[in-house]
Amino acid sequence: MSGARIVPWLSLTLRSACSLCRAGFMEGKPQRPTDPVSMENGTVLCGEKRPPEAKETTVTEGAARIAFPSANEVFYNPVQEFNRDLTCAVITEFARIQLGAKGIQIKVPGEKDVQKVVVDLSEQEDDKAELKEGANVAPGDQPQTAAVGEICEEGLRVLEGLAASGLRSIRFAREVPGLQSVVANDASARAVDLIRHNVQLNKVAHLVRPSQADARMLMYQHQRVSERFDVIDLDPYGSPAPFLDAAVQAVSEGGLLCVTCTDMAVLAGNSGETCYSKYGAMALKSRACHEMALRIVLHSLDLRANCYQRFVMPLLSISADFYVRVFVRVFTGQAKVKASARVKFSAACGPPVAPECEHCGQRHQLGGPLWAEPIHDLDFVGHVLEAVSANPSRFHTSERIRGVLSVVTEELPDVPLYYTLDQLSSTIHCSTPSLLQLRSALLHAGFRVSLSHACKNAVKTDAPASVLWDIMRCWEKECPVKRERLSETSPAFRILSVEPRLQANFTIRDDANPSSRQRGLKRFQANPEANWGPRPRARPGSKTVGEAMEHRRRLLQNKRKEPAEDPAQRAARLKTFPCKRFKEGTCQLGDQCCYSHRSPTPTASAEATCTDCPQTPNQNPPGPGATAGPGVD
Repeated sequence: MSGARIVPWLSLTLRSACSLCRAGFMEGKPQRPTDPVSMENGTVLCGEKRPPEAKETTVTEGAARIAFPSANEVFYNPVQEFNRDLTCAVITEFARIQLGAKGIQIKVPGEKDVQKVVVDLSEQEDDKAELKEGANVAPGDQPQTAAVGEICEEGLRVLEGLAASGLRSIRFAREVPGLQSVVANDASARAVDLIRHNVQLNKVAHLVRPSQADARMLMYQHQRVSERFDVIDLDPYGSPAPFLDAAVQAVSEGGLLCVTCTDMAVLAGNSGETCYSKYGAMALKSRACHEMALRIVLHSLDLRANCYQRFVMPLLSISADFYVRVFVRVFTGQAKVKASARVKFSAACGPPVAPECEHCGQRHQLGGPLWAEPIHDLDFVGHVLEAVSANPSRFHTSERIRGVLSVVTEELPDVPLYYTLDQLSSTIHCSTPSLLQLRSALLHAGFRVSLSHACKNAVKTDAPASVLWDIMRCWEKECPVKRERLSETSPAFRILSVEPRLQANFTIRDDANPSSRQRGLKRFQANPEANWGPRPRARPGSKTVGEAMEHRRRLLQNKRKEPAEDPAQRAARLKTFPCKRFKEGTCQLGDQCCYSHRSPTPTASAEATCTDCPQTPNQNPPGPGATAGPGVD
């Protein structure tokens, strides 16, 4: 499968990790750096001046209780609760897999305590093993267990590189079992003080260790195999590109790397050059931009890991709200790395496609390279979904997690990107078929089709583009388009000028309606409140988030349009101009005319016409020195 990846031939200049580690940056001992520049994650450097104490606000999320300053000095975004809940669920299942291989069982609050028995059936095929709940086992045969809030000596070592208030790390300590230690790191002295305060507040000092350091330096210092982290979580403000090189080196063999990207404007194609400089791929503006963003991030991670003979295996890739989130495992293997770059150099034999599209006649756009393999491990996603469904009270966003993961399990794993209903219909200027009608037509034609969690109107199918346009041509015959209004050079004219070779059947099929849609799961959540989205970057000593946002909205409101004029003021203004028809003796409106019917004075310098009277345009241009009156609305 690794041969399916698309990886470019790029020359990357990588800084030596050894030279960075010799910089003398000691973990937990802040030193003033030589270059006083702001950190990439939006926090100030270690030598910052701490602002005076501000009022604190207490927030309860999950099992954690966090106090953070009311001023926007430490970044906190309540919108990311779904992100944090999903991360806790994924790390829990990852811990179950990792510790299960060592014979350690984890105990999750709210889950049924089921005694799992492993039986070797190779010798006795006729013997059947049954799972018994609460079975009586001898004290010496009791398996080792790991509970929430307890130190597991063989457990996972977790690093949160950009911890801010420490909420995510504290939630790991209070909700995820099987942990050995959690390092909550941030470059801001104010943030680290807040982390210490919140750690004491939640009584998890035995598990969570605050650290003040540059996240990149901290990860570069843990490159040795014995010092690597089992789980690394990166959730920066903006792009994680500066931290990826260090992260793929500091994660253990088979370890979990969790990365969030909130720079969706770059990944969605608004700035292709910036995307190429950060992620090594050119993003395109398209309806499938959200899945394309996921595949760009996965390719960038794999590209950086390949530099160190490592490769990534995606477990779960999510596009939600205003960000993308990927969970990947990192392994080492030279053969897999070589298979990542299946590029054969030979004599030029021409491009695989023509310069113009064979269907619409428009020029192709070149983007990528992208990750072309599956972006989810469906077995792992199934385990996470099963655990969340069995214990819905564990997370506040369990309902949304169930809906999103259900759609993920229904996606076609071997089909990259997708079409959208409105995109297909708008191209040929016809009415939009229902989702079930289009899915049924594809199923009747013998192709597979699914939804996508990244877009509500997505159609992911293995049917070629020619089949899709044949189906849309058949739909257009049922809902005809006025061909005389189409330009001969438009994509709609060129597509509809070809007769369909496939006769589409739009009869609704039972299997056209996906299970998640039938059950009414919360698959695509609407914004639950106003101003739902990213929050401002953390600024020491700044105003509170609410005050700053409201002040900015007041300044920018209606900045590009004039305020609506009061009707009474408009009528009074028009009465100051004489009526031309009244002057000619042809105005029959009398007092109802919006212009003045007073006798014109010699000083009048403008002429106006009555809007309600029939008139002919004045073909004579004004003479020199004449001033034109205001236009008529």
